Amino acid sequence: MSTSPAPRADDHDDRTAAPAAGHARVRGVPGPVAALRAPLPADPLEALAAVRERTRILVGDLTRDELERQVDPLMSPLVWDLAHIAAYEDLWLVHRHGDRPLLHPELAALYDAFETPRRARGDLELLDVPQAWAYLDEVRARVHDVVGERGVDPELFELVLQHELQHTETMLQAMRLGGLTEWLDTLPGGARVAASRAAGTPGEDPADAPVASVALVDVPGGPVEVGAADGVFSYDNERPRHGRSIPAFRIATRPVTVALWDAFVADGGVRDQRFWSDAGWAWRAGGAGSAVHDATGDGGSATGPPAARAEATPTHDVACHLNLYEAEALAAWAGLRLPTEAEWEHAAASGLLDDVGHVWEWTSTVFHGYPGFAAHPYKEYSEVFFDREYRVLRGGSFAAHPRVATPTFRNWDLPERRQIFSGVRLAADAPGPDDDPVAPAPAPGSSATGGSPVPPPAPAAPTGREATT
Repeated sequence: MSTSPAPRADDHDDRTAAPAAGHARVRGVPGPVAALRAPLPADPLEALAAVRERTRILVGDLTRDELERQVDPLMSPLVWDLAHIAAYEDLWLVHRHGDRPLLHPELAALYDAFETPRRARGDLELLDVPQAWAYLDEVRARVHDVVGERGVDPELFELVLQHELQHTETMLQAMRLGGLTEWLDTLPGGARVAASRAAGTPGEDPADAPVASVALVDVPGGPVEVGAADGVFSYDNERPRHGRSIPAFRIATRPVTVALWDAFVADGGVRDQRFWSDAGWAWRAGGAGSAVHDATGDGGSATGPPAARAEATPTHDVACHLNLYEAEALAAWAGLRLPTEAEWEHAAASGLLDDVGHVWEWTSTVFHGYPGFAAHPYKEYSEVFFDREYRVLRGGSFAAHPRVATPTFRNWDLPERRQIFSGVRLAADAPGPDDDPVAPAPAPGSSATGGSPVPPPAPAAPTGREATT
């Protein structure tokens, strides 16, 4: 590979994403869907190879032009992500572990996420698609050489493997935002996004089994353990595992559905300032949003989040592309609130949550370091985002590989972001003596759908914005 980007061809209609052998280049094929959560081999080198194959499959039906253009300032050109994956692998597995010079030190700043912000990446002279794939292949060959000399550092290999898995989810966000591939329309949010994109207005996506109520279960309070256990791979923000005490609470057995959101919209909740935080109302009034689902032209009627339409579970109409402000407003309208991340993790560990993994689930918690936090292996992964506007999301989306989306994994983003595959699971304080009874929480491992339903209320005084932990 040359050390500087080659001139780009004028005609990019050819498919140059280097799809895996045997993968048909036909838009809408189910291959990418199957690849999303395919299990990975135990051997580190084989696992790296499987993740790379997954990356190739996920972008395998894109043209060179689609890979090289920037669909939105929020997202990178996909070819930047590919070269960034190569640069990161070279840095950690070849340079740091293997004590070798970088393959292309002149590219280090260009493909450093902090040195080169997203909105600037589309204006820079990047490696083109063939060069990016060549960069990936050359780095991987160097990794094999290093392993032959020094063996495997399990923690660094897992760091690099999960980095690529996380970046492919980010790439899928860009692909949906830009309408670059049809197979994404079979997954959470896809059907409604496609209809909205075609019509310029909210798309219809009738629920097979509408659920316009919230089934809650009681969760006992008391001392709980939060964070990743010793001896397993985890990120610095998941450590150290520590104890805390939480009050008893209620939590929904499944994330918010499109039917519930539609009830909120039909009831006028999206236009009722009482249900919105000051920041959320300012966001609505400012017309901010993303191309995933914008407001219609009627003076402020919002579209609501697209439906989560997982092909394998067509009745799971989980609302997707919901930002924090929308989640808070919906919760206030329903007389409920967002869970804290400690509540979410405790309920998940107790086996009380159904449908985890369709969407990332917003919590009320501001992203922060746990008591005793120590940055590792570099402070830019987590620490620079602490105690700012970022909120924690839990659970994982359809696009997040299970290797990444563990019960203790902490995702985070800004409150206005809705290009991410995000939804919400509602919660409430424990009932008082005069409240309606709630069915006992099911035993761990059993279905959690037996909680008592809470129907959407008529508009009432807003409950206010929940405090964070």
